[in-house]
Amino acid sequence: MLSRLSIRNIVLIEALDLDFAGGLGVLTGETGAGKSILLDALGLVLGNRADSGLVRANEERASVTASFDFAALPDGVRMVIEQAELEVEPGEPLMLKRQLRADGGSKAFLNDQPVSVALLREIAPALVEIHGQHDDRGLVNSRGHRALLDRFAGGDVAAVEAAWKAWRTALDALESARTIVERAAQDQDLLLAHLAELNALAPDPGEEAHLALARAAMQKGEKLADDLAALQHLWSGSDSALAILRGAARRLDRIAGEHPLLAEALGALDRAVIEGGEAEDKLGQAAEALAFDPAELDRIETRLFDLRAVARKHSCQVDDLPEKMREMRAALDAIEGGGEQVAELEKAAGKAALAYRERAEALHDLRRAAAKRLDMAVKSELAPLKLDAARFQTSVVKLPEDRWGPHGIDTVEFLISTNPGADFAPLAKIASGGELSRFILALKVALAEEGGAATVIFDEIDRGVGGAVASAIGERLARLAGGGQLLAVTHSPQVAARGGRHYMIAKSSQGTVTRTSVALLDEGARKEEIARMLSGAEVTDEARAQADRLLERA
Repeated sequence: MLSRLSIRNIVLIEALDLDFAGGLGVLTGETGAGKSILLDALGLVLGNRADSGLVRANEERASVTASFDFAALPDGVRMVIEQAELEVEPGEPLMLKRQLRADGGSKAFLNDQPVSVALLREIAPALVEIHGQHDDRGLVNSRGHRALLDRFAGGDVAAVEAAWKAWRTALDALESARTIVERAAQDQDLLLAHLAELNALAPDPGEEAHLALARAAMQKGEKLADDLAALQHLWSGSDSALAILRGAARRLDRIAGEHPLLAEALGALDRAVIEGGEAEDKLGQAAEALAFDPAELDRIETRLFDLRAVARKHSCQVDDLPEKMREMRAALDAIEGGGEQVAELEKAAGKAALAYRERAEALHDLRRAAAKRLDMAVKSELAPLKLDAARFQTSVVKLPEDRWGPHGIDTVEFLISTNPGADFAPLAKIASGGELSRFILALKVALAEEGGAATVIFDEIDRGVGGAVASAIGERLARLAGGGQLLAVTHSPQVAARGGRHYMIAKSSQGTVTRTSVALLDEGARKEEIARMLSGAEVTDEARAQADRLLERA
């Protein structure tokens, strides 16, 4: 609920801090005292458009802060806060602040964290619902009528929503399968030609890299062919350096035992022969590895050209060609088996559609029955609120199939007729300001609404009525406030007497400076204010006695 409202430099209000409580709070005061300023200030923290004209004269800036206390944040508020990645500690009051500058600029905050005005506007419906002379939200907005009727009816909307999602999922799967089959069927001849080409080419994974390395080696061999041939000549044949070393080693071996130095010379010569033999082997291996074969090089380059040309045709890498072949085979398989799959998905979609339709039809019947009960409940509230000639109707109309959705197959709207014989029409289009507020009060009483805004405000709901009607309004406001918080701006002493807390709004002037103030009245001051409302400018003893009787009855 709204627990505190702090206002600085808004129009006639210089500084004001108001504490609120649960139940029914009433705000009274003489005409022109500034009651509308409070609502304008509250509207700022609820995301209403900032008007520099609200900044008090001769001041540079103004601010409004509203604090809300919740055992747990409403779901709608919590989701918005989480999506915006804002921090609100559990049990911490929710503080909305709006700052205005005289030059027209404004800033918004949520628990001292900068936010957009759009965010304030998004969470506002869960915090405060204001019904006044120009009401365009809450119960007047037809977009919320279906949810209100469903709460009243107790229908299982979640089951309908689940059935709708299952149906949509089945239809999406069916559409996807049809698209795949149709596209594949259109391309079947082309797929067969491409696959035949790839099968003939028979690309292997990693083949491009292997061929590129072989080609590079052969191209190097072509450059080194003369050098390799000369080296092989030096290391092979009977007159090669290695043959001479081996001959010398054999001759030295016969005399090495004659002297130690000869043995050492033989060891060195043997090592040279071994190293020379290894060099001969490496040269042979290099010559083989770098062997230049013009026919083989031409084959490699032709293979690389073919592989890369096909890869370009399919807009992929050469290494991706094997996977491309698998995709083509899968597409061709889909053409062959796609008909069976589509038939199965059609059955599944039909079954899901039937399940949705059955649940939606049951919800439609429940809504129609609940609409009749709601119409009777509202009807019983109209006469005491001086709406005897008015009629109320909850319209539940089936939608065409292309407008069905997760909430069912109906459109729901609250309609009224204020004169005998007049056609029914939406609330806001027929009812005047006072009538509209009383209609909304009747609706709220009939709905015994749960899940609405934390704080409900009625602005001059009693305009133009008095006596028994005002008493009926006060009794219903008090009943509605019993489970939450309701604030009423009122000119009616009968309504004011019903309040659990009574705030008086007053305007005072000192020289050229005019100020608006708000005070929470004690019992004595409250009786005096109600007596003033009864008698006018001069409070009489008779008015005080009547005020006592009103307070006692309340």
